[in-house]
Amino acid sequence: TAWRTLQMGGSELDAVEKGCGQCEIDQCDGSVGYGGSPDESGETTLDAMIMDGNTMQVGAVADLRRVKNAIGVARKVIEHTKHTLLVGESASLFAVRMGFPYEDLTTSKSLSVYAKWLNQSCQPNYWKNVVPDSSESCGPYKKAEKVICKEDWTISQRRINVHNHDTIGMIVIGESGTIASGTSTNGGVHKIPGRVGDSPIAGAGAYADSTAGGAAATGDGDIMMRFLPSYQAVEYMRMGTDPTVACQKVISRIQKYAPKFFGAVICANATGSYGAACNRIPGFTQFHFMVYSPLLSQPSEQVVDCI
Repeated sequence: TAWRTLQMGGSELDAVEKGCGQCEIDQCDGSVGYGGSPDESGETTLDAMIMDGNTMQVGAVADLRRVKNAIGVARKVIEHTKHTLLVGESASLFAVRMGFPYEDLTTSKSLSVYAKWLNQSCQPNYWKNVVPDSSESCGPYKKAEKVICKEDWTISQRRINVHNHDTIGMIVIGESGTIASGTSTNGGVHKIPGRVGDSPIAGAGAYADSTAGGAAATGDGDIMMRFLPSYQAVEYMRMGTDPTVACQKVISRIQKYAPKFFGAVICANATGSYGAACNRIPGFTQFHFMVYSPLLSQPSEQVVDCI
């Protein structure tokens, strides 16, 4: 869809918006768009961002409710505001003012996922240092008197299935070398309401700079956003680092602190070279991504071994 948009004369931003928007419609992998990843209250909320690598403008929405086309709303943030990121109920009100309809993001599938989770004592979840014990029961929780401050970087990996959240991340490089990037996701399943992951954060979920390259990330956003992996990958490419190596260096940097994190990064430089890298953990040893270029007659699936 993104490639067709370019062929029909659309801009790089148009291509990112239409490409990610198609995934929202198709509910890609259950982790993008409506009807997936219900939060603790059973509601599906959306995060998205889009970035123009020529102007460095970013539009993003997070915790967006009752509006299906999150990447479209993010584009409107660029076009009609001087802001970068709008969140929550206010982002939904903005979307309606921009002409997007209110729609229910709940489906029978998301309701069944939520019901099953409630029936298994709300396991897994994202709480810690609370009472009652969050590893055994549902809330409502209160803070525990004794707080264990030691950060357990593997907690989400031990308790959260690696396939329970993902993102559509996209980098588009136009004929003239203009680069745009974007993301869209419904976030981590059973997340605490109000949680915002890496996807709508510029430099974390995606980044684009037409003078250097573009990158996008997927995986455990709560960990990955702390390292701004997409920004870091673009900076490596600016220094002349090969895209594959740039992605690997970003993953290696996170590995030092979180050896068991779930995540991957895709990278493309201003000349159109591309690569990807992922962190090797049980059940996730390879990363698949799609490429379309003038040299290809159709989208090509690429595979890299995780490091």
